[in-house]
Amino acid sequence: MATVVTLGSVSIGAGQPLALIAGPDVIETPALADEVAERLVAICRPLGLPLIFKASFDKANRTSIHSFRGPGLDEGLTVLAGIRRRHGVPVMTDIHEPPQAAPAASAVDILQIPAFLCRQTDLLVAASRTGAAVNIKKGQFVAPGDMTHAVEKCRDAGCDRVMVTERGATFGYNSLVVDMRSIPWMQREAECPVVFDATHSVQRPSAAGGQSGGTREYIPHLARAAVAAGADAVFMEVHPDPDRALCDGAVSWKLDDLAPLLDSLLAIRAAVDRVEARP
Repeated sequence: MATVVTLGSVSIGAGQPLALIAGPDVIETPALADEVAERLVAICRPLGLPLIFKASFDKANRTSIHSFRGPGLDEGLTVLAGIRRRHGVPVMTDIHEPPQAAPAASAVDILQIPAFLCRQTDLLVAASRTGAAVNIKKGQFVAPGDMTHAVEKCRDAGCDRVMVTERGATFGYNSLVVDMRSIPWMQREAECPVVFDATHSVQRPSAAGGQSGGTREYIPHLARAAVAAGADAVFMEVHPDPDRALCDGAVSWKLDDLAPLLDSLLAIRAAVDRVEARP
């Protein structure tokens, strides 16, 4: 089984450096998406941190029918393809329906399966048949060991570049809790890289009226714990001004505060590597 997923010059998985998957939750404007990508490259390059840019062309699972969803498939993929070309980084985006898989795969490197759709066989198969890598977000209702079935669907459809992402489990109403055991658990049983979503894990679904709320202040704590637990990559929604973000601002990390957080994550990763290298 492929325990390392390679995307151009970026490799994620066993024995590889910690990687960052980051970007605005949704494409608000082409200019903002490009600004965030440019700043992420500038932050990650001196740290030697492999970067994958992520943004959604459509957020089809918003709480309210009136919530901002993004520019849509055609315009959104044009923006993402341009970011990949101009900034030279791999790009990831969500898909929600099987017909979106092929066009999205022509513009990006990784197709992400949203958490609520992680058991949707037709969507997993369609994504896997494109030749793109696939990142499956673990549903808030799915046990870590059960993600092996979703990964198996992708592999059976011909995709050997599969990752899974931990993003918390439903805990009562409007809250999530993270079981850090899930990271080594899924690495072992699914035999693939495991990403930790540090921002959606602090989400409070549908808890802010017609939108989701969250506890942004706990993002660093969970990100550090996940790296200590062995996560292969950290996923973060980032924004220049989270309080004005059009989607999931409550759980987005401010770009100006990103570099110090990444410094701490890399220091923890270096400490873990030293411990694991001991005879």
